[in-house]
Amino acid sequence: MKDKVIKADEAIALIHDNDVVTTTGFVQSCIPEALHAALEKRYVETGAPRDLTLIMCAGAGDSKGLGTGRLHHEGLLKRVIAANFGRMPKVAEAAQQSKICGYNLPQGVISQLYRACAAGQPGLFSKVGLHTYVDPRLDGGKVNDVTQEDIVKLVEVDGEEWLFYKATKIDVAFIRATSADPSGNLSMEKEALTLDSLAQAMAAYNNGGLVIAQVERIVEQGSLKPKEVKVPGILVDCVVVADPPEMHRMNYGVMYDPALSGEIRVPVDAMPKMPLDARKIIARRAAFELPPNGAVNLGVGAPDGVASIANEEKVTPYITLTTEAGAVGGVLAGGSSFGSSANAHAIIDQNTMFDFYDGGGLDLTCLGMAECDEQGNVNTSRFGGRLNGCGGFINISQNSRAVVFAGTFTAGGLKVEIDDGKLNIVQEGRAKKFVKQVEQITFSGTFAQQRSQPVIYVTERCVFQLTPEGLELIEVAPGIDIDRDILAQMDFTPLVQKPMPMDRRLFIDEPMELLSDLMNLKLWERVSYDQDRNILFLNLEGWSVRKKSDIEDLQKVLSDACEKAGKRVNAVVNHDGCRIAEDLYDDYAAMIEYMMEHHYASTTRYTTSAFMRLKMQEALSKRGLAPHVFEKASEAHKAIGLEEDQIGKPKSRAQPAEAQMGK
Repeated sequence: MKDKVIKADEAIALIHDNDVVTTTGFVQSCIPEALHAALEKRYVETGAPRDLTLIMCAGAGDSKGLGTGRLHHEGLLKRVIAANFGRMPKVAEAAQQSKICGYNLPQGVISQLYRACAAGQPGLFSKVGLHTYVDPRLDGGKVNDVTQEDIVKLVEVDGEEWLFYKATKIDVAFIRATSADPSGNLSMEKEALTLDSLAQAMAAYNNGGLVIAQVERIVEQGSLKPKEVKVPGILVDCVVVADPPEMHRMNYGVMYDPALSGEIRVPVDAMPKMPLDARKIIARRAAFELPPNGAVNLGVGAPDGVASIANEEKVTPYITLTTEAGAVGGVLAGGSSFGSSANAHAIIDQNTMFDFYDGGGLDLTCLGMAECDEQGNVNTSRFGGRLNGCGGFINISQNSRAVVFAGTFTAGGLKVEIDDGKLNIVQEGRAKKFVKQVEQITFSGTFAQQRSQPVIYVTERCVFQLTPEGLELIEVAPGIDIDRDILAQMDFTPLVQKPMPMDRRLFIDEPMELLSDLMNLKLWERVSYDQDRNILFLNLEGWSVRKKSDIEDLQKVLSDACEKAGKRVNAVVNHDGCRIAEDLYDDYAAMIEYMMEHHYASTTRYTTSAFMRLKMQEALSKRGLAPHVFEKASEAHKAIGLEEDQIGKPKSRAQPAEAQMGK
């Protein structure tokens, strides 16, 4: 048996010029700091190894020089393939100045490419990145002009467009674990995440390369149980014990937190409430889109406030929050611990999580936005003179069933005041975020429209919806003037038809009863029945169809009311200000078809939204139903024989549905 435990300097001495090096780490967590420090030290002292290629997924550093930020020294790197450059600003600067070659690829793609490398495959087929800057019809993921090799190709398979990402063989893998035995078997009991350590190790080993593992401690040979071993010793060449212990912090802000490693569970009832400010308004409004019993991903910044709102409103038990780093369930952590979760249900490998995301497992994602244009394109990767990188943004936004982009309306110095349920802009931000054309397309609004993906854009003062004609203003905060506070602060004019007021509860510092809304517990209040005229009135003003279960809940409420009436009814439906997720119009039409077959004698509906009228008419026509959707309430009422003076005036015997159903 070979004892694989050696000093960091001895392990780093085995790396050669021109090697391809990969390293683990997610934002500020799970970073093999001792190995990065030893590599930097050797290069500064000896000038070797030179001209390395660095491959990494998420950023792995503190943005101030730690982690991969240590590798900025001129001559050390010649090429970088990464999802995130923001955590290593000097390396990003070298790429922007064309001193090194660089590729900015989606995080999930790089994560999955490790497995392709391990399996000896030439690369990866994926739809992730189509119609973004990664698409070779745009930039092909290249970050500068000196980067010439095409590693992303557009291909057609069975009439469909795919991207083929070329795999780059790996010579050296830096990975991290908690414990190792002398044979190199690794366990991760005190790590917050497992990430891609196994796939990275296998990729290097199967290429005849070198695998160096940083650990906290050495344990007795044979003491690790087989199922505890995350990376078997057969794949590991060298084991380095981090010295001093600070080189093995859980993340740069936390030495160790057993709640994040899953070793203990902690109470979350005492989690502090967010102050009522612009960030909380945004998080609250985004939380109205949460799908009960669904899988959700939250981005960093304004979106991670949704987790706090879910906890405040007691919604957390009804949703499953996830991170692309591999955390499933629990209370997602923020700050330096972003990517991990307290009281998680499970921690899975990062590449496996991206399999789940790419395959359509996500019901909703809430992500930030640096820029947004009139086509609904979003940029988070390169803006304001900075090369930040896409991270997991492209995988997540492109493949989630529904998307909420969340952020302040302007950036840099924005100050707001909330008083008496109204929002006042005290000081406008210096930079506009809604621009004529984004600098780089990280999310394609046009591609989303082609796939009928529901997308909304939430700010502290208004909400937009993506339509075939671009952005439509659908909600405005109380106290906000559309011309002064919205249109004057944009570089383009969105569609403005009849926007609804944003929910007043968002601007009052008290519980919103969000759970009642998400579970449709008071949906019956929107139904009333006029017995004398046999008319069922359904008021869906301001209601959202976010998921199929919303349609199921509505069908049950309507069916109960009709059964209580004891005969077929004439239904009048107010869709003004109602929002139906674009991929659910056919399901909604199926519900109408069911009601026509079983309960309705006739039905008529109205909305001032031209977009909804068009989509509803298309969906109804497909099912052979009368496609008439009126613009005005008066037109809809007259269609079932109500006179002008009867419109909106049900007779006194009209009862709300709850009375009919004994509620």
